[in-house]
Amino acid sequence: MGALTASDGVAVHPWLTRLATKTEPPRDLADAVHYLCLLHGSHPGVIDHALAHARGDLERGWLEAAAEAFVAEREFLVRIVSAAGPLPSTPGHAEAEAAAQHQRHALDMLAQSDRAGCATGAALALALDWDAIRDVLDAAAHRLGLIAPASTLPLAEETITVVDTLVREMSVERAMLFGAQQMFAQHRGLFDLLEARASARGKH
Repeated sequence: MGALTASDGVAVHPWLTRLATKTEPPRDLADAVHYLCLLHGSHPGVIDHALAHARGDLERGWLEAAAEAFVAEREFLVRIVSAAGPLPSTPGHAEAEAAAQHQRHALDMLAQSDRAGCATGAALALALDWDAIRDVLDAAAHRLGLIAPASTLPLAEETITVVDTLVREMSVERAMLFGAQQMFAQHRGLFDLLEARASARGKH
């Protein structure tokens, strides 16, 4: 999972790297937080759905801690969106909105999968990817004069340890990696969309 995060996680996306520098135009940061809120700003979310499918104590314990921590992350995200104001005017907005809604639906379906390990894999990947996504949220908060609270999500090292243990105990490696790969892919797709929207605004 650690290697997969390094190769497929959203931290390697060039647009996320640019947004996290705190030097991009405020409208690009506002666009990013609005779309991140569309994916992860509602309750129940990916981790909450996965918790409902937990099958063992270790799995349930990690998901409970992550779900509790993500409450604060969700509140922070919503606060930034509120301060950022409306979405910046962008050509092709309807198509982008539809694409993001499709992503949200795909994540909901993934997180409610009955295949043992799949939903938890998606939740684990969300937590691992959130470190990089949080850099964007922190950059947006900085530009808006908001104070960013410290994240209380489980540390990446702890999450990787949980993955290793679950794989040994439950033989769910393939399903867990599938869930994680799908989460990483949706996040990369979102930042592809955000980059395309920024490019479209730059041409008008």
